[in-house]
Amino acid sequence: MRWLDKVSENIKRGIRSWLNVQAATPLNIMINETLDYEANAIKNRIWYRGDSEELQQLYSQINTGVDRYKFWASISSPGQEIRKIHTGLPALIVDTLAGITLSNLDIQIEKSKADQDLWKEIEKKNKFRKKLEKAVKETLYIGDGAFKISFDSDLSPYPIIEFYPGDRIELVSKRGWITEVVFKTAYQHENRQYVLYEHYGRGYITYELYRGEQMIDLHAIPQTANLVDVAFGTQKPEEQYMLAVPVQFYESGRWDERGQSVFDKKIDSFDAFDETWSQWMDALRVGKAKEYIPECLIPRHPDTGEILKPNHFDNRYIATDSDMGEHAQNKIDVEQPIIPHESYLASYVTALDLCLQGLISPSTLGIDMKKLDNAEATREKEKATLYTRDAIINALQVDIPLLVETAIKAYNEFYGKPVKPVEVTAEFGDYANPSFESQVETISKARTGQIMSVDAAVDALYGDDKDDAWKEKEIARLKAEQGIQEMDEPGVNLEAGGFRVGKQEGGEANAGQSGKQAVQNEPEGIPRAAEGGK
Repeated sequence: MRWLDKVSENIKRGIRSWLNVQAATPLNIMINETLDYEANAIKNRIWYRGDSEELQQLYSQINTGVDRYKFWASISSPGQEIRKIHTGLPALIVDTLAGITLSNLDIQIEKSKADQDLWKEIEKKNKFRKKLEKAVKETLYIGDGAFKISFDSDLSPYPIIEFYPGDRIELVSKRGWITEVVFKTAYQHENRQYVLYEHYGRGYITYELYRGEQMIDLHAIPQTANLVDVAFGTQKPEEQYMLAVPVQFYESGRWDERGQSVFDKKIDSFDAFDETWSQWMDALRVGKAKEYIPECLIPRHPDTGEILKPNHFDNRYIATDSDMGEHAQNKIDVEQPIIPHESYLASYVTALDLCLQGLISPSTLGIDMKKLDNAEATREKEKATLYTRDAIINALQVDIPLLVETAIKAYNEFYGKPVKPVEVTAEFGDYANPSFESQVETISKARTGQIMSVDAAVDALYGDDKDDAWKEKEIARLKAEQGIQEMDEPGVNLEAGGFRVGKQEGGEANAGQSGKQAVQNEPEGIPRAAEGGK
């Protein structure tokens, strides 16, 4: 029996379940990029330009991967041509975002009126506001860019500020820190193209000239013959700075250290939106009313009786043979095809939603898609615009002060003046605030509930629209109307051995009062605001 038990136990051990997980075989996945950063920037620029002919040419030359099947890359069959229409939505989005972001921009330099005046002159000579608007637009649809600061005494005694979009710069980084910005400028000389590479690093500027892939001497063309390498900030190497300021709003997930365009994830949606609109308009063109007129009823010339030729503007018809039968009924027939407007509208709205999703609100662009939204629903939709605007402002609040500080440092360095840090702030105006009436209603409720003071109410209602002096007068007027009076706190006169009434930091008017006199002037209790004028 023991032997049988042992055999049974061995069998049980042999048939037990075990989980054996085999490791997956490593895979080497190869992905071929369809476009590099510069080519992708060119594609985004063509979309921003918004010319249908240029889009057609662009996709006929790209012709890679699924691009060949996109609406703008497709070629109509002979006899089935369709008019391709570009809506211009990408450019409208970028222009609107730039406009609402830079409204009421205020650049202030703290603690130095001389630097503030200097920046105003630099800003005026460079027409900085227009350049900044252009820079924001190009950064949005290209992905990134950089400001370059240089000097040309033939043009201006002040620093010259230029913006280079992302397809004309290269960024050199080390452990995530941008150490150098390379600006690329193309020149034409004797029917040959040259490219100047300007290396802007911390404390230095160097130049390289290329013809094709070969580096040549700077004196090869007159445009670069006078350029020489520059070193600056040698007195304090630890405080060296670059005469270049990179700008980007979103970080790219495809190229390290480069920016991402707002078009990068929306190109397919823009293409589908153009296709939807083009098909709708093509249906309207094909669905025109057709007028069939018997020959006996065709309009004729009143003098000669000659049949009037059809006119595509006001006399359009299709001639048919007259009915010569016994019970003939010659009449004009008009046929109007049925166009499914509701289906096209639904497709249009859906495609538009995908284009604007997570980027901008339709109401920001002036699009009223449902015509039923109240003010509160409209403000909720504006949050998409506010998120995008906040991302742009957060970047500009770092880049603009750095650019202003660098321009002032460069001016002082160029003219041999002391170079020191500059405190700069960039403030942007509000957008999509509640109406004045709704603010008054909200603040009135807070005042009635005694959870907001007069000072806080005036500041919340007028904000930056009024200066501090005006708001102080308004606060004093409101308090006087409401019978609110402020009294000074009592002070202690230790030297006289008693008390005195008045401000603690006042003069010595009550310093010689005796203790008895001070006690007579002492108010009952702690001084506080008296209401009702009592």
